[in-house]
Amino acid sequence: MRPVNEDEQDHIDRWLASHELPGAVDLEVEGIVDRINGIRWRLNRMLDETLAEFGLTDGEWKALTHLQMDGPPHRTSVGKLAQWADLSSGAMTNRIDRLEQAGLVKRVPDPDDRRGVLVELTDTGIRTWEESVSAQAEKESLIASALSEDEKKQLNALLRRLMIEFEKREPQRK
Repeated sequence: MRPVNEDEQDHIDRWLASHELPGAVDLEVEGIVDRINGIRWRLNRMLDETLAEFGLTDGEWKALTHLQMDGPPHRTSVGKLAQWADLSSGAMTNRIDRLEQAGLVKRVPDPDDRRGVLVELTDTGIRTWEESVSAQAEKESLIASALSEDEKKQLNALLRRLMIEFEKREPQRK
């Protein structure tokens, strides 16, 4: 790794400098991976804090997001939500029950199947989703404020290259 001034060092620089790692470990790569993991952990914690402010769990918020992103009328079946979230229909039903009790979704008859029921966002659900997204975006913008506009673009380009490389190596999803 290139030497970094002491006032520019983070805890990862200090940890790598103070520990003996096997010769095959590329310290630059180790620094990249450790920093990405550290940032991911902090972003997840920040999202959890935001969702707690709105009385939501991550899974509940993702269900609201899925309904919202489907566009008007913001409704789908429990089965489709469960499939999207890779959950059993029973587990998704429990999640929907909690969201319904909070007034964020409601169950409506399926117009195409007399026996079917669809889950639909309520106005409160839409408003809660929008407010939670805005609150999280505000927090994320504070983090990105450490970078100039050019640095943000450069970082995005580098991360995109890493993501493309991962995507090439992953099995294609159906």
